[in-house]
Amino acid sequence: MSFKPRTAAISAAAVVAAGLAAATWFATTGGEADPFAQCRKGAVAGGAAAIGGPFTLVSETGAMVTDKDVITKPSLLYFGYSYCPDVCPLDNARNAEAVMILEERGYEVTPVFISVDHERDTPELLAEFTDVLHPRMIGLTGSPEQIKAASQAYRTYYKVQTPGDPYTLIDHSTQTYLVFPESGFVEFFNRDTTPEDMAQSVACFIDAGAK
Repeated sequence: MSFKPRTAAISAAAVVAAGLAAATWFATTGGEADPFAQCRKGAVAGGAAAIGGPFTLVSETGAMVTDKDVITKPSLLYFGYSYCPDVCPLDNARNAEAVMILEERGYEVTPVFISVDHERDTPELLAEFTDVLHPRMIGLTGSPEQIKAASQAYRTYYKVQTPGDPYTLIDHSTQTYLVFPESGFVEFFNRDTTPEDMAQSVACFIDAGAK
């Protein structure tokens, strides 16, 4: 593995999980039947209209891309940063493992890593980070404004602890988002979700969407 986890622990914001659940619970479905009802769990049963949206970011190839360019298949989105000492590598490795389990079952899902660290996460560094985890994982970065807009669209949280410090940690939320090209956001997964459980849930959503 060519990247090294940095030293010090990251604190994730627990309030984000509650806020995310609440936002999803109160989202409207326009009165239409939910095709994914059998796949949803807990508070997300109320719909998903309040989460997700368009974004413009910079790919690990250096190209400017939009959500339409990135989310061409069912995708697992995660917001973090490559200098994260433990949480981000572990969560992205879990996502990559779930994608591999799905591949074995005939499903193609794209893992996406969106960096909230525009200072240090260059496209080249993101390419190195993602290539280690999965050959199809897409790394995205951007300007502070672009990253903030994407984060706000998905109701995520991040805060640089010591701006200007090259070794600073960044507090951030740790949910993973399942997003479809047509339907948009449909589900989120917390850190305690296993690769097997994530793969089973994602397969349920894909099968339900194909009906």
